[in-house]
Amino acid sequence: MRSRAFAPYSNYRVGAAVETETGEIIGGCNVESSSYGLTCCAERVALFNAIAKGHKNFKSLAVSTENGGMPCGACRQVIWDLCKKIEIHICNKRGWLKTINSLELLPDAFDESFLK
Repeated sequence: MRSRAFAPYSNYRVGAAVETETGEIIGGCNVESSSYGLTCCAERVALFNAIAKGHKNFKSLAVSTENGGMPCGACRQVIWDLCKKIEIHICNKRGWLKTINSLELLPDAFDESFLK
């Protein structure tokens, strides 16, 4: 997925893939905009692709960057909102680095329980 990234401004290519409850793997890549705030990260693209295909339950998420970068704050929130507690596999150009869970990424997460 990293090779499909559209990153003409940062040259920081990110690929992600989410594993659905049924075992399907759905990918995403970062897509940058000249108006930087409109850029969408690979993690969100993968999750949004999966949602668009009708999936609602996820087993794990993998993120691949050149140097093992972690999901940004916005992605951490979306991962929590859509997946709750799942494993996240962090990879670099050589392969797997570590596995963490989404609760470690966003402790004391804000979610729908606060909106009631």
